[in-house]
Amino acid sequence: MAHLLGAEAVHIEFPTRVVFDSVTLGVAEGDRIGLVGRNGDGKSTLLNILSGQLEPDDGKVTTRRNLTIGVLAQRDSLDDAQTVSHAIVGDAADHEWASNAQIRDVLAGLVNDVGWDATIGSLSGGQRRRVALAQLLVGDDDVLFLDEPTNHLDVEGIAWLAAHLKTRWSASAGALLVVTHDRWFLDEVCNTTWEVHDRIVEPFEGGYAAYILQRLERDRQNATIEGKRRNLMRKELAWLRRGAPARTAKPKFRIDAANDLIANEPEPRNAVALASMAMQRLGKDVVDLENIGVVFDEHTVLADVTWRLAPGERTGILGVNGAGKSTLLSLVAGSLAPSTGRVKRGKTVKVAMLTQQLFELDEMANDRVSEVVGRKKSTYQTEGKEMTPGQLLERLGFTSAQLSTPVKDLSGGQRRRLQLMLILLDEPNVLILDEPTNDLDTDMLVAMEDLLDTWPGTLIVVSHDRYLLERVTDQQYAIIDAHLRHLTGGVDQYLALRAGFDTSATRTTQPAGASGFDTSATRTTQPAGASGFDTSASPTRGLSSAERISKSPIAGASAERAMPPGSAERRAAEKEVQAIDRKLAKLEALRAAVHERLAQADQSNFVALTELTNELREYDNETADLEARWLILSSQLEA
Repeated sequence: MAHLLGAEAVHIEFPTRVVFDSVTLGVAEGDRIGLVGRNGDGKSTLLNILSGQLEPDDGKVTTRRNLTIGVLAQRDSLDDAQTVSHAIVGDAADHEWASNAQIRDVLAGLVNDVGWDATIGSLSGGQRRRVALAQLLVGDDDVLFLDEPTNHLDVEGIAWLAAHLKTRWSASAGALLVVTHDRWFLDEVCNTTWEVHDRIVEPFEGGYAAYILQRLERDRQNATIEGKRRNLMRKELAWLRRGAPARTAKPKFRIDAANDLIANEPEPRNAVALASMAMQRLGKDVVDLENIGVVFDEHTVLADVTWRLAPGERTGILGVNGAGKSTLLSLVAGSLAPSTGRVKRGKTVKVAMLTQQLFELDEMANDRVSEVVGRKKSTYQTEGKEMTPGQLLERLGFTSAQLSTPVKDLSGGQRRRLQLMLILLDEPNVLILDEPTNDLDTDMLVAMEDLLDTWPGTLIVVSHDRYLLERVTDQQYAIIDAHLRHLTGGVDQYLALRAGFDTSATRTTQPAGASGFDTSATRTTQPAGASGFDTSASPTRGLSSAERISKSPIAGASAERAMPPGSAERRAAEKEVQAIDRKLAKLEALRAAVHERLAQADQSNFVALTELTNELREYDNETADLEARWLILSSQLEA
């Protein structure tokens, strides 16, 4: 594919450290590149160098003639006095931009709920982010550089953005470089991953799942090489001390398949043990919300909500911005009284909340990390073992040298980790996490998830990061039209509800923008499942038709149009359901065959691995489409 831009022997350093040393890389047409790495290792710096916003100290950056590059920085440069319309389409007349399908799609997907004539200064942080993103995407750039584009976007917005970027160019045109901590987004959009670490940029084929597999293989190979080197050194030392050693068998290492790497890996959480510990710490009663209603200024935020939290329950909360998620958390935490209904709280409940802000660290800004930690408990129980605060800090990515660093000098990600650790040292038994992924890189997210796996209390997570939600919670709820709804089908069901697949959901109609375009038909694309070597199976897969209907996420809901018993239309729908069942069974067999080929493939042949992964993704997409159709038919048959 044609070369678009590249860097040759780039070197850059800041007063305290070298960021890149003789880095050479290139971007070609069709590249969709995700940048991962630890906070501070240079991901944003690399984007700035390649986009021409930062000159390297040595080396050069080359671009194809007439190449256009669009950049979304972490902080926007919008003029507060501008209107939303002027910021996005400039002085273009309505008929000029309204005739462009791409611009209409961007406006409907990102700013349908933002006043067209509102000033930028009057917008919330999330609305500003979406306006900045819309301003970029209405253009026709050859290459896009996106730095944390999913920040402030809800689950629907992230799904829309992924779908837009996947169809923005043909497969062999355009290029995308994106820095994000959203691992689902990386898997959904990217075909290449660059890991930025130790002054270099290391490329990997595929999205996040493929990157993790290849990094694991790389680490295994490095461990093998290091093991051999140590064996040679031991031999050399023994020969020097007492002569030639006896002949010994050399250790052999092999990797049969990606799945073999995790075959003996236990479940991330021991649900029985954690539930038992939670019962001991919490008792039977945690927090019960009974017929709750919350009204602010005659606006109903929550209505008729009944929710009983159990000991050790792990729940994710979904909902659009402004739906009432923070209100629900405040009710659980006890900082807000309901307008109607009552909140019943267990006697032993101790609630702690990790907020989106870091205000609680301001009062200790001049204290060293070791001093802050020293005021807390001297030990922390995890997995039946005692850990010192220092060991816990190490588990969260702090080095021993950083213990003497003042809190004010910590990076955003380090302050976020310290905030979490201080909360855990207080040993609450109900933990609420409000957007915990802010400022954390992917490695730190993995470390945080590992720590939460051993935490035995009740956990409530509000996040737009679907990977995190599905990883650390066992069930999800959504706030839709002021009501709390249990999502038996998880995040995919929520997206289907919002997109209108479930006709039982009452949808709030968005008003048309002042510009006259119809904003009600938004985000109708249901994203495919996250790509990877083993995608999550549907909860209804492998069941009979009757079992599928009984376990359907929309079972019992009123269908848009019921089918009379014995009608020709009903018989046709029943036949189609049976046909879909057969197709799903066939697809399951094809998926199993691909997994078998993956198991037998050469794990160093990344081209073959990528082809197999793409084939698996196609089967997953077809399965998702069939299951969406099956759900619609089953709801009509149930009505």
